[in-house]
Amino acid sequence: MSETTAGSVTWLTQDAYDRLKAEYEHLSGQGRSELAKRIEQAREEGDLKENAGYHAAKEEQGKQELRIRQLRHLLETAQVGEAPASIAGEVTLGSVVTVELAGDEMTFLLGSREVGDGAGLDVYSEKSPLGAAILGRKPGEEVAYTAPNGRSIPVKVVSTKPFTG
Repeated sequence: MSETTAGSVTWLTQDAYDRLKAEYEHLSGQGRSELAKRIEQAREEGDLKENAGYHAAKEEQGKQELRIRQLRHLLETAQVGEAPASIAGEVTLGSVVTVELAGDEMTFLLGSREVGDGAGLDVYSEKSPLGAAILGRKPGEEVAYTAPNGRSIPVKVVSTKPFTG
């Protein structure tokens, strides 16, 4: 099973969905309660202008609320199961891709870090320069992409297969 985005739908394996849902439930329930207690304890320590513990807890709260919103959106738009069939042998979202880059072979998942967590693979976004260059390519095709430093980097697609989690 793989992850891909078609419009606003995100395809997730059942394992990825369950893992993300558990994280969402923890952060929006017990996680919020624990953080609220830490903020209250820090507030009781005195002057808020000079209270590093209070400011750190408030910053963490902001990051946690952002993560909760991201997870809620992802779970609301998720489609659990097998992604629509892709063109055989073509690099698509959710593909495990092997490329030849600067004389070395590297294998990675093209898609979402949310899905690739724990898979033991590096994950590249389809929006990254490398990901965008190889998306839709077939084994044997050579392309180049522009690195952040402005250099043109040649890359050859060696193989692609669906990510099975």
